[in-house]
Amino acid sequence: MKQLFKRSAALAFTVTLVHSFAFAQTAWPDKPVKLIVPYAPGGTTDFAARQIAQKLTEQTGKSFFVENKVGASGLIGTDAVAKSPPDGTTFQINDTTYAMLPHLFKKLPWDHDKDMIAVTSIAQTPLVLVVSEKSPYKTMQDLVAFGKKNPGKLNYGSGGVGSSSHLGGELFKDAAKIDATHVPFKGAGEAMLNVVSGSVDFLVTAAPTAIPQVNGGKIRALAVTSPARIATLGNVPTTAEVGLKDFNATNWFGLAAPKGTPQPVIDKLYAEVKKALASPDLAKRFADQGAEPGGAAPAEFQLFVRAETERWGKVIRVAGVKPE
Repeated sequence: MKQLFKRSAALAFTVTLVHSFAFAQTAWPDKPVKLIVPYAPGGTTDFAARQIAQKLTEQTGKSFFVENKVGASGLIGTDAVAKSPPDGTTFQINDTTYAMLPHLFKKLPWDHDKDMIAVTSIAQTPLVLVVSEKSPYKTMQDLVAFGKKNPGKLNYGSGGVGSSSHLGGELFKDAAKIDATHVPFKGAGEAMLNVVSGSVDFLVTAAPTAIPQVNGGKIRALAVTSPARIATLGNVPTTAEVGLKDFNATNWFGLAAPKGTPQPVIDKLYAEVKKALASPDLAKRFADQGAEPGGAAPAEFQLFVRAETERWGKVIRVAGVKPE
């Protein structure tokens, strides 16, 4: 009886593997594929998502589309993906903020380490500190000098509590040894509008969010957090050049799937994304926005996300941000 049970179990496992492989190789994607962005339209995560969705649609001949599911620093959209059927129709475009969530909330409605499967990285980009073109602060030195002489009189915008723009602002405050009031908005796009209008003094955001506004003459970039200057903002100094060597960070973007998604589906999506990132037109669109294409393998990206989760946990504790 035991031997029969073992043979039956082995047969069932084999059938499952064969079905999973066939599902990925012949059927997937046989339905429209949804890429959920857990933030409002207009930010860099949304930009990365739409670039990838367009390219995947072109490559596969199937529909890949973006859905914005906003709220709670990305918590609502991420929870929706984590609890979606693992049938290859729903994925998440995640970013640096995903690594921050366990430290921003006392309890998450899903297992942060196990309920989401890393697929691949899409891009990474430095952060840029920007002010309105009408701002009196012409250089980073101007901004820091005012902050030191007038504690608490500066304010800065962000895409929400715990967002990468929030923590970027906190990193700047710590490196510059100044005090500034945090003003959260519903997304990076709204935060940018308030910088343009002069409602807030500065914003620390990803380069793709900043570059169009810089080129349009609506904002002024004071520094980038990359080790070297980036081509699209060649006149903007690095944070090290302006005396803030401890103010360095990158914003990354990637793809994740709900636990249980067949491995062949993960592998096929990874291959398609890697192919998309290697295409000259998409590589140029990312480069024009100051972003460097990704393409990490699933296992490599999983380890990266875990390391980022630990790193940002330390930053959040130092910043004194209390979990909700």
